[in-house]
Amino acid sequence: MDRPFVIGNWKMNLSLSKSAALARAMAEEKPPERATVVLCPSFPFIAAVAETVEGTHIKVGAQNAAAEEKGAYTGEVSAGMLKELGCHYVIIGHSERRQHAGENNEMIKRKLTLANHYGLVPILCVGEKMEERQTGQWENVIAHQLTVAEGLPLAANFLIVAYEPVWAIGSGQTVSSDDARLAARTIRALLLELLGATVSQKQCAVIYGGSVTAANVKMFVGQDLMDGVLVGASSIDAHEFLGIINALNK
Repeated sequence: MDRPFVIGNWKMNLSLSKSAALARAMAEEKPPERATVVLCPSFPFIAAVAETVEGTHIKVGAQNAAAEEKGAYTGEVSAGMLKELGCHYVIIGHSERRQHAGENNEMIKRKLTLANHYGLVPILCVGEKMEERQTGQWENVIAHQLTVAEGLPLAANFLIVAYEPVWAIGSGQTVSSDDARLAARTIRALLLELLGATVSQKQCAVIYGGSVTAANVKMFVGQDLMDGVLVGASSIDAHEFLGIINALNK
């Protein structure tokens, strides 16, 4: 992919003023030649961030979406609402949602379908726990998590699959470049089975997440590797996040 994705997941961090300031700092930078940059702030600050980056090279995403289109679901935010707020992307099935909010494949599939319906690019997160990697089950885990994409009518839309080994998120640990290459090949092969050749090759991207920094990003992105990165902690500091983007432009 000519323009790798660099997606910042700010999680439950930053105040309103700090979110807007970080978005402004990113937008004021010269547009990167080799990256599509996406910021995913907390729900309350999406509108402010979207307004700050409007008309720039920066795109906005959400960290989650409801599994239902509308109705009596107190505290939920629908895909349609996110689209109205100015979102172009939405993270779905993050391991922290699976762990802390009890999300399962059935719920994630509904979210994926609704995101696609409203023209949001879903960033579907998959990844294994440490014990699953150690026992050689990681491929089966990912295959099971990816079944939610089967039959997804992408039409004019796009799908990003973020491979985030659970044990690497926020731990400082990462997979090796060889493991990243193997994971990318495995996920692409599974997408080929689920979505067919045309869609999987032209409307899908595979990215890496898990303790990404400017120093290691090139271990994961490039020919025969991933199509970008999903960045957590390093994305809430402008200097660090820009360092990752600039590393891909060298």
